[in-house]
Amino acid sequence: YISSFPKDIQGKLNKLRKCIKDAAPDAEEKLSYGVPALRINKTTVCYAAFKNHIGLYPTPPVIQVFRKELAPYKCAKGTIQFPLDTPIPFDLVNQIIDYMYQK
Repeated sequence: YISSFPKDIQGKLNKLRKCIKDAAPDAEEKLSYGVPALRINKTTVCYAAFKNHIGLYPTPPVIQVFRKELAPYKCAKGTIQFPLDTPIPFDLVNQIIDYMYQK
């Protein structure tokens, strides 16, 4: 999946993957709905690249917990969008995954 994107997007996706794996080292890695996913306990978090953003897909309750921190980003029920022209907030991603992993 990651290798199908331009090098700059590959770099962002690889860093996001590493961030998730570092926060949840026992997570099972797989593809879900055609995109990379990691199963953390009984919950799956996916990530994917699009034309204008990289999406992170934790559960809706997790987005609610971090709604203040996520205010600068476009979010929907189970989606966080990080624009391609801005750095991904890896510290925040780490906190989100840490929260999911501790559940």
